[in-house]
Amino acid sequence: MPTRLFEPRKEVRVAPRKAPASSRARRLLDRLLDTSSELHLTACRLILGGIMVPHAAQKLLGWFGGAGFSGTLHGFRERLGVPAALGVLVILAEAFGSLFLILGLLGRVGAACVIAVMIGAIVLVHAPNGFFMNWTGKGPGEGFEYHLLAIGLALPILIKGSGALSVDNGLVRRLRKDHTDAA
Repeated sequence: MPTRLFEPRKEVRVAPRKAPASSRARRLLDRLLDTSSELHLTACRLILGGIMVPHAAQKLLGWFGGAGFSGTLHGFRERLGVPAALGVLVILAEAFGSLFLILGLLGRVGAACVIAVMIGAIVLVHAPNGFFMNWTGKGPGEGFEYHLLAIGLALPILIKGSGALSVDNGLVRRLRKDHTDAA
């Protein structure tokens, strides 16, 4: 206790207790997997994943008339000036992101991957061609309306999770049940 009126008190600060690493990891995983059981999220996820899987298969496997992994990587480097490491990340993000969406496993991660790839495609390729797709084949290339639709389908998943009928929904329920049983 101070002896003088204006003498500052010496405060004893106690360091806050940190939660154990396993508890922090559990909370982080819970946030990542957390989802509502809304069916419209499932619809967004399945539609977007269903569209993106063949799109990714073109780049990764050469299916559906695509260039395959090496051809796509070469195109990224030569036509767009994208470094090889970033090109590999783009191909893998599109492939695994679309599979994550179909399964509803790490749906937020899958949605973030698709959003990142679509923004990159708009900025690096499609913005100079304008908004509209090249329906007549007379334009210099495709516009970016498709990419905005993909982003629009991915945003609800990124914000609210994978929805009903997803692996995320089952995992988060089990994680919470195990946590309450342990408490």
